[in-house]
Amino acid sequence: MFLSVFDMFKIGIGPSSSHTMGPMVAAARFLDRMRASPFQFHGLRGTLHGSLAFTGIGHATDRATILGLAGFSPETYEADAAEATLEGIRSTGMITPPDLPPLVFNPKQDLLFDYGPALAGHANGMVLMATDAQGDVTLSETYYSIGGGFVLTEAELAEGKATDDDGTPIPYPFKSADEMLAMCKTSGKTIAQMKRDNEVARGGPENLKSGTARLWQVMNDCIERGLHTDGELPGGLMVKRRAKGIYDALLAERGMNQSAPHTINDWMSTYAMAVNEENAAGGQVVTAPTNGAAGVMPAVIRYWLDHVPSASEDRVEDFLLTAAAIGGLVKFNASISGAEAGCQAEVGSAAAMAAAGLCAVMGGTPEQVENAAEIALEHHLGMTCDPVKGLVQVPCIERNGLGAIKAVSAASLALRGDGTHLVPLDACIETMRQTGLDMSEKYKETSLGGLAVNVPNC
Repeated sequence: MFLSVFDMFKIGIGPSSSHTMGPMVAAARFLDRMRASPFQFHGLRGTLHGSLAFTGIGHATDRATILGLAGFSPETYEADAAEATLEGIRSTGMITPPDLPPLVFNPKQDLLFDYGPALAGHANGMVLMATDAQGDVTLSETYYSIGGGFVLTEAELAEGKATDDDGTPIPYPFKSADEMLAMCKTSGKTIAQMKRDNEVARGGPENLKSGTARLWQVMNDCIERGLHTDGELPGGLMVKRRAKGIYDALLAERGMNQSAPHTINDWMSTYAMAVNEENAAGGQVVTAPTNGAAGVMPAVIRYWLDHVPSASEDRVEDFLLTAAAIGGLVKFNASISGAEAGCQAEVGSAAAMAAAGLCAVMGGTPEQVENAAEIALEHHLGMTCDPVKGLVQVPCIERNGLGAIKAVSAASLALRGDGTHLVPLDACIETMRQTGLDMSEKYKETSLGGLAVNVPNC
């Protein structure tokens, strides 16, 4: 099993990796199929199913799909160009993908929300179709957005492509925490060192160095934008941005020596909230491992760099590599998708990854790192995903702040021990998987239960 650090952490746009980035990626893949087809096409259609339908409006799923069909991608997204393109499509009823002829597409008629049962493969399903001049479907593909921006076709999902790995052999292949720790013991390497060797075997050292530096730059830039922007978030809930106000108050208190010790939690929270406010506004974020949980990792890294005296930015790569190793185990053996397993799979996974990364850069042994990840994940088990109005705002923004606090606490507790503990990380991940299976669909990113029905939507 190999999931690259660049699979676990992707640069993209808000508000959702599975509901915004995934559909945009799926649309781009469908365009590639059209370009490779011998048929002549006249129009496009699509249907959104399951969670993509129920919370699609709040997550901008329709918008992302349309922009993907117009040739946009999460990595190179430009907001002004996107708005102009959408307006052109609405006014003309035509869409013009790169290297394809203009195609008939009416956003209100040709992209439908199907609120019936979800497709069989995953809660986040969508079907894209190309038609001929008579309106008959001549090309169709079913895609599943399985969390964190990962997208699979129906055939790929059936073949197990989400877990199969047939690339260049890597020196340290592990698919469980138990195997990972055994390899650390026999090799004498840390988790980060093994992960680095695996990454270098696939992409080379320079790609790893520049890529991880870019990831942290985008994460930190996102924090900074959030800390210096106020106003109201889009979507109709009239949620006000709070990170800037909290940050300004913390700076003032620190300047006057008035901060109580517990306000360190406020620093962590405001870093995380800054990221998730940017995500809710459709800004550029890094999936970590998802957009809904994108604030936890950057907040913990920023806390470490700004508030821990021994911190050094040249260790950020070790942090990211360790976190990616843990995230890969969670994705491989359970899920990082809120639509599949609730928020335990998103913020819970993010907290486990961040706890592991922090423990590693603070000198933790592999056993302590595994313990830190387990503590953080264990205390998110059962957490539901019930966003009000389908927006990644309430409870998602504050939840990232609390996830960061739990991650730091988990790392600290693990460092106080010797790595021995009762519940193995593998058992905790399996428990999370089983809990997700047992969880009612109302609490898996459908906005049909919990806070989503008990809090007024306007």
